Amino acid sequence: MTIRSLSDVIAEFGEDTRPSLTVGQMLESFDSRAFGAMLFLFGALNTLPLPPGSSTVLSLPILLLAPQIAWGADAPWLPRRMIDRPLKRDDLRGLFRKLTPIVKRMELVTRPRLTWLFTPLGERMIGVVCTLLAMVLVLPIPLGNFAPGATVAILSLALLQRDGLLALLGYLMAALSVGLLFLSAGVVTAAVGRLVSFFSTPFLSLLRRLTPASDGRVVRPCKSKSPASMSTLARLCERESPTKSP
Repeated sequence: MTIRSLSDVIAEFGEDTRPSLTVGQMLESFDSRAFGAMLFLFGALNTLPLPPGSSTVLSLPILLLAPQIAWGADAPWLPRRMIDRPLKRDDLRGLFRKLTPIVKRMELVTRPRLTWLFTPLGERMIGVVCTLLAMVLVLPIPLGNFAPGATVAILSLALLQRDGLLALLGYLMAALSVGLLFLSAGVVTAAVGRLVSFFSTPFLSLLRRLTPASDGRVVRPCKSKSPASMSTLARLCERESPTKSP
């Protein structure tokens, strides 16, 4: 029996005239390569321009399959609802066609090397890294799906081709993806902090001026219209408010 290349299988997904495609049909087409092939397919799809929220849906199979590699499962398992759920082939046809030539080029440059990286422990390590990346992919982070998706695709292709050099590249990309995530989180946190500070400062200032002091006085800005120097106008006038004796 001739084993079809990964690119040929993906091309058939796009050329098939049937209106829908299920995850179960994908698993059946990939056969014994289902683990690596499914991770590669959904990781690569996450690198393409997609509508908002698509990465969350496309990363769910990765989030379910990658942990199974991490604990050494022999065959992939997915919930029956996910396996049987139909996907509109017309929505995916263009993506498959874009993906096929990329996979063909990658198949030409990859080959078995540094195979000692693919011991059972090495395969589990790939599963652990892909699981962590899938946790990032499910988050609705704008433009945050490209680096983790590409890393999952590289590591899974390395697993399929037994290419240790490609696996090392994938580990490097994983480290860079984590670094970019922390950098993005820091930038977003700083931006939110500045916005909160910008909008809250005037309100806090006004609140301080109108809050009674401990001696019963209310601090208000001076509204005097008499001529005065700039230094006098800059000061706040404190007017004592009448206090009632107990």
